[in-house]
Amino acid sequence: MAMTSRYYRALGPHGFHRVHYTEWGDPANPKVLICVHGLTRTGRDFDFLAAALEREYRVICPDVVGRGQSDWLADKSDYTYPLYVNDMAMLLARLDAERIDWVGTSMGGLIGIFLASYPGSPIHRLLVNDVGPFIPAAGLKRVAMYLGQEHVYDSFEEMSRALRAFAATFGNLTDAQWRHMLIHNSRQLEDGRYTTGYDPGIVEIFKKLVIDDIKDIDLWPLWDAIRCPTLVLRGVYSDVLTHADAIAMTERGPRAQLIEFPGMGHAPALMADDQIAVVRDWLLAD
Repeated sequence: MAMTSRYYRALGPHGFHRVHYTEWGDPANPKVLICVHGLTRTGRDFDFLAAALEREYRVICPDVVGRGQSDWLADKSDYTYPLYVNDMAMLLARLDAERIDWVGTSMGGLIGIFLASYPGSPIHRLLVNDVGPFIPAAGLKRVAMYLGQEHVYDSFEEMSRALRAFAATFGNLTDAQWRHMLIHNSRQLEDGRYTTGYDPGIVEIFKKLVIDDIKDIDLWPLWDAIRCPTLVLRGVYSDVLTHADAIAMTERGPRAQLIEFPGMGHAPALMADDQIAVVRDWLLAD
């Protein structure tokens, strides 16, 4: 089945903006899976997973606003989780599905935690990839410091080498998968050089929130309110989701299952066959 590109309009504090998403599988399939990416990524990160699940699901992969083909916000202070959650709630309403399964990497996992914690949530199964209800300040600071660097490269090849160095913790990916990630997460400047594809305003807001007021993020009350079946994935070297916190996630709230991937940090890309198999087997278990 072919991938379809779609848009919808969402309302923020300073006006409407367009949110892009890709759709895979039969649009009449009542089984819906939403896959939401990390902080500076796009929904195209899930192309391989979506292709593996499109016969069982109608798969929806949004570009969170400011990323991919979604609009960039005029007021950069609007790049906050309340807006992201509201945008995804509008997507849930648009899809009009009784039950939703959710796969979220990093930021996408946090959005899923927010949505699944609300009474009456349509989220039926929740998979959070290398993130949890407690994020140590040290992990946040490392991400902020990396994002704060200038990411402008003279050639596509130079940018590719830089991505591979930074994202080595994503797992063992093929050359084609690395190229796929870079194509959909980069843009060419007017002078011919290459840079990251997301709105730079996202970085400025993130740095301001994290560096100017560095502290742990504690969302345990939200986790404790979740009641749906939940799976936590973790790279064993992750500094965003510690092993101790991952264990606590199996003991509180939804009492999640936990799978840790060796040789990886933040965050498993969910592109490799073995990672896709883990996700597929868990989602289709019932």
